[in-house]
Formats: sequence, structure tokens, C-alpha cells
Amino acid sequence: MTAELVRGQNHPVSESRVEIRVSAGTPVLALASLADEQGRLSGSGVLAHPGARALPGVRAPAELADRHTFPVDLDAVAADVHRVGVLLVLPPGGPVRFGAVPASHVAVAAPDGGGEIAGYTLTGLDAENAVIALELYRRQGAWKVRAVGQGYADGLGALLADGGLPAPAAGELAATVLRTAAPAKEADATLPARPTLVGDLRAPQPPAQAPAPAPEPPDPVPASGVPYAGTPGPAPAPGGDGSPPTISYTHPRRRRTSSEPPEPAPRPAAPPEPGQPPRPVAGDAGGWSMDERLYNQVWGMFEDLARTVAAYRSAVEFADNRMDRELDEALSDPRHRLGGTGNAARDTARARREELVGQAQAVLDRDLAQLIAEAEVVEPALPASYARWDNPVWHGHRTPEEGPLALRLGDLHLPERPDLRIPMLVRLPLERGLWIDNGRTGSEAAMAMDTDRLRRAAMDMAVAHAVRLLAVHPADRFSVHVIDAAGAGAPSLAPLVRAGVLAGPPAAGAAGVTRTLAELTRRVDLVQMALRAGAPEDLPPDVDTAEQLLIVHDFPHGFDDRAVTQLRYLADEGAAVGVHLLMVADRDEASAYGPLLDPLWRSLMRLSPVPDNHLADPWVQHAWTFEPSLPPQGSRVLDEALDRVAEARRTTRP
Repeated sequence: MTAELVRGQNHPVSESRVEIRVSAGTPVLALASLADEQGRLSGSGVLAHPGARALPGVRAPAELADRHTFPVDLDAVAADVHRVGVLLVLPPGGPVRFGAVPASHVAVAAPDGGGEIAGYTLTGLDAENAVIALELYRRQGAWKVRAVGQGYADGLGALLADGGLPAPAAGELAATVLRTAAPAKEADATLPARPTLVGDLRAPQPPAQAPAPAPEPPDPVPASGVPYAGTPGPAPAPGGDGSPPTISYTHPRRRRTSSEPPEPAPRPAAPPEPGQPPRPVAGDAGGWSMDERLYNQVWGMFEDLARTVAAYRSAVEFADNRMDRELDEALSDPRHRLGGTGNAARDTARARREELVGQAQAVLDRDLAQLIAEAEVVEPALPASYARWDNPVWHGHRTPEEGPLALRLGDLHLPERPDLRIPMLVRLPLERGLWIDNGRTGSEAAMAMDTDRLRRAAMDMAVAHAVRLLAVHPADRFSVHVIDAAGAGAPSLAPLVRAGVLAGPPAAGAAGVTRTLAELTRRVDLVQMALRAGAPEDLPPDVDTAEQLLIVHDFPHGFDDRAVTQLRYLADEGAAVGVHLLMVADRDEASAYGPLLDPLWRSLMRLSPVPDNHLADPWVQHAWTFEPSLPPQGSRVLDEALDRVAEARRTTRP
């Protein structure tokens, strides 16, 4: 049975050789694009079009038509290609927008006239004249098809530029494609031209020479000429010939020698049995190091869960709307209430609705089962900076020699499957500060909790983040400062104070607030001036060049106007030079400052010490429930981690 997709929905492709079938209400160009794992195009040999029809695994149609069929051999696609896009473009001289023509239908089918595997009808288009209809994408060694439906009113050039090609190259390639397009019924160029009357009858012209066929493009290679990530060799560097830069998988603060090979990729899983989904493997994603591969894999799981739930919700909404429409049509005539006709119409409409919802639920359950299996493999393999506090990796953790790539702040989940938790990872160094909201207006869970317990939970969460940051950085490369003007956070801060890992005692009172903010503001100013002058080695010896974290508890207690201005300055300028802000505060308590502090709150990432659905994903804008990452009740994992940090600092000091 054909799977009729809605926008964002995916479906497995069990065949390695498939056909793409296009049915449009007007002649269109059908193209195929080849992109990497991030969906980016690189170079001119990534688009199959009438002037260069053949790419590895893909052969595009040669002409304009309202119906197209072209083959895709997924086994022949290059190993570095992870997405094969199906593009539809309106040619010059015809309709100028897809909204003015009947909706196009694109399907993936078995070859040689076989049955359709999945189809998608492109609805909702208006001013667009180029659209990404479908994409076949590789996930854990298996291929799936996703309904995309992303249109571009500025044409093919804008589509290619959005895919990663530089604007000049994208415009040139788009112009080439449109020049080579010719309608299927256009006169053959090899026939003699008919005589034309221009004053007198001119003799027929001799036959034109048939144009030479376009050479088959070679297999795509990186623009830089060096191997892609995952193969031995140095990391790719940006091309100097105007070509788009390739992705560098080097650590953001680590310099690798040119002879240092990448970390070995994980051993691929055994081929799945026929009819079974592929077995998940930890680290099965692009990246130079295992940490980066795991980071990319977690984000891939995040996106997959967002999109599969979006498809399910869209299908349920469609089923509900169709049932309502059928009931309205059936019951609009009062006579249908007699003789049981109305009841039969209700039963039929509800049965159709249940059938559609059941199909959507089956697809959702299949995708969720695959994601759960992947999470069960990935979670135990995460490094300490990504791992939960109950992960065994913390028992054998030692202070590293290099800083981490990312940090786990908590877990995210959706109501369709609350037990499927996606780690919330943010890249380091932090680009914006964090704000742990200890107010009782954020969520129902916060409203139901006692104020003192909520404040204690918020401060415990801040301490857990500070301990994680200290534990996953080199011993002398991270410092923590604390402002606790009223001393209310002392119970939570006790482990940090006992271990002696703070840069100084927690600042108390207005004088302590002023002193701490002045020191960090001076550091930001000096580092900024040194960087602008190109002389970072000339910093005064008393300036700590390590990354700094400032924990502010019970803001605005102890802050005067000058201190508030300095805090805003640190929030705006500090992250760029290694001074990061972690505020534990209730926004309502600072309401006396009015809109003056609105930019401060907007610049911080809000987190909650209790479950709260205030975060949205970047793809379909679901409201995700966030739960903080805290150590198990009664566990000594924080104390043990702090003891190792303190010991490492003692051994590294001269």
C-alpha cells in the first residue's frame, strides 16, 4: 500500500533501486541534488539537470514535461552523499508560480513500473517557482524518504544558495540549468530551419550540427581536494578558489598536527535481517572525533523525533478535519436524521477517522521504537560532559587534558512518548548565559512547589552545572565565582566550598557584589583590548586567562544601579572573551527595574529546576518538556567529581 505523506513525514525505502515519478499540472523541470549529511551542496557536480543529466546513482530527465520518471540507484550514490533531493522548477515563459497551477504529485516507486512506495502532493504553495519536493536521506545505513515541500519565490538560484552554494555560483548554475531546458515538443535543432519572409524569401539554412553531448561528470570530490571526514588524512580546509568551504571537524580550541589522523569510526553494525530495521550504533554520524560524532547523532535523534511527531500530529489533525467535514455534509440535510441515515454517516466518518489515526499511530510507533533502540545504545556511550549523573562513566572519570565539545543541561521529551529522553546538549564555550528561573510563575510544577524548596532546587541545579563544567575541563582552565549576597545559597554551595575549587569565597553583601563584578569587568576589558591589539600574550600577570563562570544567586539582592549595569555588560560582552553568566533568579523580584532589564533576560537561556515545556525545537517548533540533569538522591557523584578536580589542581600547581 502506498504511504501518502504529509509535509515533514518520512517513510522507509526498502528498495535500493527506485523510480521518482512526477506528475505536474504544467511542464516543469525535474532535477536531482546531492548533499552531505548536513544538507549542504558543494561544487557544481551536485545537481543533475538536462545539461548534465548523470551523477553517481542519479539520472535526471532530459527535457521539460508535465510527467517525469527517472531512476535513482541508492547503492551507487557516493558514500559522502547523505541526501538526494528531488527539485521541481517552473521554466521561463510559462506559469510564474506554483500557486497558479494544479498541485504537483511526487512519488518514490519500485523500478520498471512497480508500485509506489510513498507519495507526496505539494499543497500550500503560492508565489514559489522552485521547490524541494522530496528528499531521500541516509540514516544509520538505511534510506528513508521525507516529504519536504520547501518552496522558493526567488527561484532555483535562491534554492541552491540556501543549500550552501555561494550566491554567484548558485546564480550561474541556475542560469545554466534554465538555458539548457527545452520543451519536449520543441522542433529538433538538427532539422533545416523553415524559410522566413523578411522582405524577400531567403534560402533554407543548412542543417545545424547536433550539439555534442555533455560529458559525464566525475564522481564528486571535496572542493579542497582532501578526503572527507571519516577517511584518514588532515581535516578539510576552506577552498581558496571561491568554492564553498568544506566542513572542518577539528575541535574548536584544539590544534591538530597535519599528520594526526581522525579517531577511528565505530565498527559498523551487522547487516539487518530482511524486513528488520538496521541495528543502531553509537557514534554513527559525521565528525572527526567520537565526541563530535555522538553530538551529531544526538542532534539527529532530536530532529527525527521532532519530525516524526509532527507528521503524526498533522495526520491526526487531517483526520479530525475530514471527519468534521464529512459530518457537516452528511447532517446538513435535516431529512438525514430520519431512518438512521444520520447515525450511519456518523459511524462511517468516525470509522474513517480511526483508520487514518491508526495508520499514523503505526508509523509513529515504528519510528519511536527505532529511536528508543538508538537511545539505549547511545546513552551508555556518552562522555562525561554529555552523560547523565547516574552514567557509569563518572566512576572512572579523570580530569581531561582538553576542554569538551558540548555540555548536557538536561533532557527533553514530548508527550507522545515521555520515556524517550533526548539529551539537551549545547556547544562550548557558551555563546549566551544561562538563567535558572526560581520563580513560581513559570510552570504548573513550579506553582505546586513550596517557594523555599523551589529556590533550593534551582541552586542545586546551578551547582550541578558548575561541578560538571569543572570536572570536564582541564584543572587549570576553568574557574567559578559566586555572588550570594544574602548567603541564602550556602547549603547548596557547601560541596564547592568544602572542595576548595572556587576562585574565592562566595561574595556576600553589597561590597562583595561590587568587588566581584569589578574584577570580572576588568578582565573582560583587558582581554578585549589585548585581542584587538593582537597581543594577547601581553596581558598583566594577574589576569586569569582560564574560562570564568559567574553564578549569581538571588538577584537583585545586594545590587545597586552600577552593579546592575556591570552585570548587563558581562552578559553582553563576557561570553566572547571567556566570562560566562549563570543566574539563579526570579524575574518578578527585579520588576522594580522595569524594562531596563528586559534585554538581560532575553540574552539568557531560561532553564527550569522543575519540568517545564518552555523550549522549542528549530525545525517544527514543538513545545518540549525540559527536565534538569541532577544527580540521583543520596548519590556522592558530585563530591567524588569535586575531589578529583581538587586533586588535579594540587598536582598541576607549581
